[in-house]
Amino acid sequence: MPETPDQSAEFPTHFDFAATEPALSRAWDEAGLFRADAGRTTRLGGDRDPFTVLIPPPNVTAVLHVGHGLNNTVQDVLIRWRRMAGDEALWLPGTDHAGIATQNVVEKLLAKDGKTRFDLGRDAFVKRTEQFVEETGGIILKQLRNIGASADFSRTAYTFDPDRSRAVREAFVRLYEQGLVYRGHRVIHWCPRCLTSLSDEEAEFHDSEGALHHVRYAFADDPSNGITIATTRPETILADVAIAVHPDDERYAAFVGKDVLLPVTGIRMPVIADSYVEKDFGTGALKITPAHDANDFEVGKRHGLGMPVVIDMHGKMGEVAEAQGRVPAAYAGLDRFAARKEIVKALEASGHLVKIEKHANSIRKCYRCETVVEPRLSDQWFVKMAPLAAPALQAVKDGTIRLLPEKWEKVYINWLEGIRDWNISRQLWWGHRVPVFTCANGHADAYREDPTACRQCGAAIVAQDEDVFDTWFSSWLWPISTMGWPNENAKDLKAFFPSDVLVTAPEILFFWVARMIMSGYAFQGKPPFHTVYLHGTVRDMQHRKMSKSLGNGIDPLDVVDRYGADALRWTLIQGMGLGVDVMLDPNDLDKSFAPGRNFATKLWNIGRFLLLQVGDEPIGRFEDIDASTLRLEDRWILGRLDAAIAEGDAALGPARPAADHWPEQQRQQGMRLDAYAEAARRFVWNELADWYVEAVKPRLAQPGADRETARRVLVHVFDQGLRLLHPIMPFVTEALWQRLPSRTPGAFIAVAAWPSMRGAGADAGVAFDAVREAIDAIRGLRSEYGVQPGAPIKAFVARGGASAEAFAALTDSAVLLQRLARCEVSADAPPTGAAAHAVLASKLELTLPLAGMVDLGKERARLSGEIENLSKQLEALRGRLSNEKFTAKAPPAVVEAERAKEREWADRVAQMTQKLAELGA
Repeated sequence: MPETPDQSAEFPTHFDFAATEPALSRAWDEAGLFRADAGRTTRLGGDRDPFTVLIPPPNVTAVLHVGHGLNNTVQDVLIRWRRMAGDEALWLPGTDHAGIATQNVVEKLLAKDGKTRFDLGRDAFVKRTEQFVEETGGIILKQLRNIGASADFSRTAYTFDPDRSRAVREAFVRLYEQGLVYRGHRVIHWCPRCLTSLSDEEAEFHDSEGALHHVRYAFADDPSNGITIATTRPETILADVAIAVHPDDERYAAFVGKDVLLPVTGIRMPVIADSYVEKDFGTGALKITPAHDANDFEVGKRHGLGMPVVIDMHGKMGEVAEAQGRVPAAYAGLDRFAARKEIVKALEASGHLVKIEKHANSIRKCYRCETVVEPRLSDQWFVKMAPLAAPALQAVKDGTIRLLPEKWEKVYINWLEGIRDWNISRQLWWGHRVPVFTCANGHADAYREDPTACRQCGAAIVAQDEDVFDTWFSSWLWPISTMGWPNENAKDLKAFFPSDVLVTAPEILFFWVARMIMSGYAFQGKPPFHTVYLHGTVRDMQHRKMSKSLGNGIDPLDVVDRYGADALRWTLIQGMGLGVDVMLDPNDLDKSFAPGRNFATKLWNIGRFLLLQVGDEPIGRFEDIDASTLRLEDRWILGRLDAAIAEGDAALGPARPAADHWPEQQRQQGMRLDAYAEAARRFVWNELADWYVEAVKPRLAQPGADRETARRVLVHVFDQGLRLLHPIMPFVTEALWQRLPSRTPGAFIAVAAWPSMRGAGADAGVAFDAVREAIDAIRGLRSEYGVQPGAPIKAFVARGGASAEAFAALTDSAVLLQRLARCEVSADAPPTGAAAHAVLASKLELTLPLAGMVDLGKERARLSGEIENLSKQLEALRGRLSNEKFTAKAPPAVVEAERAKEREWADRVAQMTQKLAELGA
């Protein structure tokens, strides 16, 4: 445990973050400050409210990037705030096994040795992947420590560890038993690179410039006539089974029931009527390809059509399942896109190609490898989502769960209202294997434990389903599986579920957030959290999302090495409004992280100066101060501290809803971390350092009771200011706090009490603000009239319309005004002659005689020249504006800009004329 440093010992002039940050991290770990105890929560009879945040588990293949830095800094700010506020705070870390991503990485490693996973076989490949994860899987969690993450690392979870695996299996079996899981033969999104199916959300839309091919299908009984359709995918013509038209389309009514000939192969197929067709779109006729289009699949089911698959799992043309005789030898084995070109040539040669048009459309790509996804008929496991989505939808509508910022509520609601069944099976080897087993008699069933015999007939088990679960099927259980579910008696489940705030990026609102809400209701009957904070994205100066592929990323660990973790954290937090993107320049880290670097340096300098002024002698308790001994500046800084605390609390909170639902007026409150950061910064820098420290310097130099009062107040407000800043800048605040003479030996600011308002000093605001305003005004007049900064001057103050309190404060603060403005203040009537005047916001009136302080003649000549020159320009501008030809022909924006310039120049002339009058002209 660190002891209070001797202030008489050397106080470093610079904060050595490189040495201090790791040392403090070790000290926090050794003291166990971040370990949560279920027994201390009110839910298990303790006296602390639980406050739980779950880290969105990064992939085991991942390393820290600036997006992780932002996301985890936000979480850490919240958890440190609530820990200091007295909650039993749990920030639970973990990683995701990342089925597709991890398998891709290991397959690439094998490819370097000239091997594939099939060369190893399933069991050996899984062991090789496990080995890879053991070697690299925890890297990102170690890196999170470097940016100050105060997570309870003793509870680190992994979506593929035994406890999470047990939860995944239980969830599947329960849904299976409830009839919410089924094996379906449907068109899914298939990645020919990853060789697996994808969910709707994993097949991401990308804008593309393609071509629309208009193709004529001849009638079987009259080849001279036909129907023209338009398609962007000519290669799927080989899988066409019908032409569809709308039942009410009179143009095609006579053709329904006739057969047309499939171009290229000459296969006969019918013309059918189906209301799915939009008769006013395109030609009003559609080719129906049930095996390679999800909508066509539904049409095919309604009409009992065949469903031949002509593109194999590798994205090549091939006769698959019912496709025998569909793929001519000339195209067999061709890549689908190469086949497209050849088929277009054949269509053109045979006269079936009517025309080709450029066509902008959206194509789906795999979210992992960006391969163009192939819609493909396949057998997959699905979860019926409508019953699961209903309570999750209602929870956001009625305010049980709030989404911040609120713009995401409509997006969330629209998605859940139109939700489709979830394809949860993947054709991978790395992942939780589907626990469905088949016996020798063909009975298939789901089992919680690997069976030794069939529960239906007792026959031997001969096979387990080859598929694994979609990775999100394990991570959707994260809020409950990390707490011990399916053990309903798990202490953590009782103490820390539901959790409180989920911090994540908007792009996984559907992948993960919505599904977690569904699983919370499905398996616990409760929402998993009450607030979802969807923060902005880190972008470069061209507003592009930072990514490795674009080469515009920033490694947060590089920032930590160069400027320290506090600089990284401060820059990210102070730059993020609610849901607003954070802009950084990857080509200029010095510029990007200047706010954090400069403030960390300033804070250290403030602390060093202040604590050296205070000295290292024992200091009495602030609470024991006799209020009658407090001076105006003492009461003012205490009032400003209360104001900063109030601003910070309002910007951060409320921490939780008062009841089960968020009241309408609270749904959009809190989580404004930039506003909280600014309130804390302004107090420490602008109010404490710039004003209060300067005000009490003389008192600190004079032994006696007044010095002790100043010392206690100064240490108290700095202590509280450090506490306010600690969640954002944990290292520099801890290092300074350890040097406070009032600190209890062995204590840490990381678990010190969050500041609370004391109601002191509110009455001093108006009075001391009048003094500050007068000092600023005198400094401004000095600068305006070129009076040397160190030259002593005299100002005369008149009460004017100000309060007696403000007038007395100014006249009673002669020493402060003399020190900070080098100005003597008098309440006497000012002498006649040239003088500068100022009426303050407090309505006090200041007069600053200028005789003897400036060369009046030279200043009058300068002002007269400026007035003359600007007046000429103003006259010319007014002439232009009075010219109707100019105002009629010039763009309105140009005319308005000129009028604004006229007003500005007129005001400037008036101001200089007034100054000239003050100089006695």
